[in-house]
Amino acid sequence: MTVQSAADEDFLRMANRFRRELLAHCYRMMGSVQDAEDLVQETYLRAWRAHDRFEGRSSLRTWLYRIATRTCLNALQSRQRRPLPVGLGGPSTDLADPDLSRPDLPWLQPIPDALVLDEADPAAVVATREGIRLALVAALQHLPPRQRAVLILRDVMGWRAAEVADVLDTTATAVNSSLRRARAHLERIAPRQDHTSDPPVSTQRAVMERYVTAFENHDIATLMELFTADATWEMPPHPTWYRGVAVIRRHFEVCCPADPGDVVLVPVRANGQPSFATYRREQPDDQHRITCVQVLALTGTRISHVTTFADPALHAAFDLPEVLPVPR
Repeated sequence: MTVQSAADEDFLRMANRFRRELLAHCYRMMGSVQDAEDLVQETYLRAWRAHDRFEGRSSLRTWLYRIATRTCLNALQSRQRRPLPVGLGGPSTDLADPDLSRPDLPWLQPIPDALVLDEADPAAVVATREGIRLALVAALQHLPPRQRAVLILRDVMGWRAAEVADVLDTTATAVNSSLRRARAHLERIAPRQDHTSDPPVSTQRAVMERYVTAFENHDIATLMELFTADATWEMPPHPTWYRGVAVIRRHFEVCCPADPGDVVLVPVRANGQPSFATYRREQPDDQHRITCVQVLALTGTRISHVTTFADPALHAAFDLPEVLPVPR
């Protein structure tokens, strides 16, 4: 966009205040960091081209959400929903076969907290973190696009039916009807999954420190003690996923052999949840190369869900190096 006047500059200055929350909104709609960033850019381009016709009958924020939501709905007409493995079938008791990986599927992606959370506004951080939980975003992908938009704006954003009706160019009655269908569909297709209130920060930190130590030392016994009995482990782009400590243990023992020091976990933040970039070396004198990003969910003091995303495109999104620097 080329700024042509002081009015353009004023508009962009005011509109840019909403960029983070619009990115979170587009991410909930699309389930993809790259798609969300592209559609926010398209939203701002459309808004900039039309801002001289903005009549102020709604707030600038509502107007931008109107453009962003419609831009997402248009994009979703030509895109498949983005699943996680748990949304494609039941858990497996057989270990994953690497040859059955499905990189061709448009998998759901995690989003870095840094892109959507404004740490200067603690109240907004809490609200946004709740609205980008991986389980929630995965569940939203089961909804038809228009129902998805209604549920996000009403239940996640807390907008009134009349405000949503304005965004979608419909009636409040139609919005409420669509919301009822969306809630029922969500409960039927993806009931509540694994979201519970977070444990205290000190508890979460202690669990994560034990997790990192056990993971890096390949201490499988201690690692399994940190999981709930019915923990879930999934690893897109592989469609196979596990439920329960016994099969997760076998996965580590058979599919992930390692010596202490072969794996390094680097803390990151994704979807408002504790997360790690996983770096691995194949030989003792090799460099550690990134293999995946793990996003964890806790239930009380135990880990209840781990999703490991082996997606090379995420390295750039999280601003992660492909190879860890060698310590001096």
